Amino acid sequence: MKLRLALAISALLLGLDVSAQAPPYPSKPIRLVVGFAPGGAADTVARAIAEPLGRALGQPVVIENRAGAGSSIAAESVARSPPDGYSLLIASPASISVNPALNPKLGYKPSDLAPITKVSTSPLLIVVNPATGIGSVKELIAEAKKSPGKLNYATSGVGAAPHLGALSFSLATGIQMVHVPFKGGSPAVMSLVAGDTQVSFATPPSVLPMVKAGRLRALAVTSPERSPLMPDVPGMVEAGVPDYSIAFWYGFFVPAGTPPEIIRKLFDATLAAAQRPEVKAALAREGTEVSLSRSPEDFGAFVAREDKFWAQLAKESGATID
Repeated sequence: MKLRLALAISALLLGLDVSAQAPPYPSKPIRLVVGFAPGGAADTVARAIAEPLGRALGQPVVIENRAGAGSSIAAESVARSPPDGYSLLIASPASISVNPALNPKLGYKPSDLAPITKVSTSPLLIVVNPATGIGSVKELIAEAKKSPGKLNYATSGVGAAPHLGALSFSLATGIQMVHVPFKGGSPAVMSLVAGDTQVSFATPPSVLPMVKAGRLRALAVTSPERSPLMPDVPGMVEAGVPDYSIAFWYGFFVPAGTPPEIIRKLFDATLAAAQRPEVKAALAREGTEVSLSRSPEDFGAFVAREDKFWAQLAKESGATID
């Protein structure tokens, strides 16, 4: 009887000790890793949602910008982090589909990241420096055909949506432009404003402020029709290239092996945060709309379908990334 009592007390104390060592999730700040420099689309979306997401979780969400290698550095950082829910990645098709297709030597695989939910979606915005004198997509095509290789287009990096968007546009229209990659949308836009480059197929959050200020000229959105978020800008059908369209998305991922209950808590908190009116309004001002998945499983199936499109586009482009 004494032995059984001693064992029962030991078990109780052990349980209390384990409970003390494992407080409910989350019990400390969560880092949200962005694969591009501050000021770009990924950074804009992350900062719009970080504070309300932190409120929903009960812990601060801290933005960490880790630019480089087309967002691969950020993706690898999160993929190699402990699967405990404290490292969250905001990623586009570049991290999940394009970079692995272009560089099999990456330090991570897409399967090293577990999907949470899609967060936002948007077409690209074709913009030019006003000094070019180009006022429409038809004029852009005519200028590029008149002087092949004269126009330089700025992007947020090799394999990013703006890069592949411009490449597929060039293939669809038979033009030649020179790619100038940067480590994020913000430095790419600064080069365009300065006149060092002339064109960009940019994410709306990275260029709309400059368009509204008159420092860049918007030619079209890359969706077939006009976007309700940018109603003054023609769609591709109206612009004269009806067979071309492309859109991009951002979503949240955590390291593979993260417990299902943590994934579900992050999913629920993201839905609560992203549906707040101030978040929707902030993203709408930047030409991006909130777009949420029905579940982590639903997002995983979406990513699998998207992977085929983006990986094929990356291979057809002939682009390479080291």
